[in-house]
Amino acid sequence: MHITILQHDIEWCRPNANLTHLDHLTTTLPRTDLLLLPEVFATGLNNNPLEIVDAQPDILGWMHDKARTLDAAIVGSIATEENGRFFNRMHFVRPDGEVTIYDKRHLFAYGGEADQYTRGNKRVITTFRGVRFLLQVCYDLRYPIWARSRNDYDCILYSCNWPITRDTAWQTLTKARAIENQSYVVAANRIGIDQQCEYYGRSAIINPYGEVMASCPDKTEWAASAIIDLDFLNHYNSKFPILDDADDFTINF
Repeated sequence: MHITILQHDIEWCRPNANLTHLDHLTTTLPRTDLLLLPEVFATGLNNNPLEIVDAQPDILGWMHDKARTLDAAIVGSIATEENGRFFNRMHFVRPDGEVTIYDKRHLFAYGGEADQYTRGNKRVITTFRGVRFLLQVCYDLRYPIWARSRNDYDCILYSCNWPITRDTAWQTLTKARAIENQSYVVAANRIGIDQQCEYYGRSAIINPYGEVMASCPDKTEWAASAIIDLDFLNHYNSKFPILDDADDFTINF
């Protein structure tokens, strides 16, 4: 399977401008099966969700149109209101219109996200074109138990707004999640500056050995692609079955 990460700048709370810009960026993409976008790719991360939910256009509709046009799954998060509560919700949109959602579990309390958004309580895995994907959003990257493989997925997707100030953690943890779970990790991060942070990007696709297969240059809008090879993954896991020795655990919600 061909996977592409799209690293781009996000204009603060200007969804129409961001979607127009993404239309331009996606015209030159290579043929791909899945396109991963950064966290809240159309608005930026605003901890006053009313400012963006009330004003935003049909971002999910844009994802549907793009998935059909590219004949690829489009994945990214959107600030979403449901029954008076707000969620940082990842959408996995397929070309046929089917959508799988994941609500960000670990909200960034240090930055105020937990004061306005409701955390998710469901670990979500979805299958597309034969590959099993675990859905995760940004700060989830710091919590290995939430991402721990139970031999039930092949690749973790991380949609992120991860700042320069924590770049060492970014580079370390993306590789760690791949190594400890013997899975692929695909992590799309934004670039640019918002009202709180600056972002390097450094989006990457990492194999189960922790090796970077493809990456985006620092502070540059860029698309990078790699192939998820299930034969390679399954051979590695059968030859070196470390997950068979992992500890049992339960998660309390």
